[in-house]
Amino acid sequence: MEGLRRGIGWWAAAAMLTCAVVLMMPPEVSAVRYIVGASMGWTSNVNYTVWAQGKQFYLGDWLFFVYDRNQMNVLEVNSTDYENCISDHPLHNWTTGAGRDVVPLNVTKTYYFISGKGFCFGGMKVAVHVEKPPPPPTASPQKSDSPSSLNSFRGQIFVPVLFAVAALWDSFLLLL
Repeated sequence: MEGLRRGIGWWAAAAMLTCAVVLMMPPEVSAVRYIVGASMGWTSNVNYTVWAQGKQFYLGDWLFFVYDRNQMNVLEVNSTDYENCISDHPLHNWTTGAGRDVVPLNVTKTYYFISGKGFCFGGMKVAVHVEKPPPPPTASPQKSDSPSSLNSFRGQIFVPVLFAVAALWDSFLLLL
């Protein structure tokens, strides 16, 4: 039984230390998954230029195309083929056959997508410009002797150290 308590003590110490480290890490920007055409999906009679306006596409985001798999497709083309609705030699055919295709936006560039089979001429085309995400906001500078910087130091260093010491002390007591 005592061996079990020792093992649990070390797991508790490791868990508390992990939590402290995670709390100290800065928040990350998460990727966004855009459903192309929103509730209308990838279909005819939708103005995809209007749909894309006002949206910021960043590295790591995803485009989700939802469409009738028996009629339409998703082709990535160059700008000339996009303007002229030429689907003969796409850069990439994202069509998987399920009518639910996901395209990762993993390069900073303008992506051009069309649907072949004549649907492009009816407006089934969208261009999205992908950029690097903006840098995280920076805190305004503070005087080093201000109380708020001292509190920030305590929150970033003192509290995790306190958790680690408490976990080690708990483990030490279990050994006795």
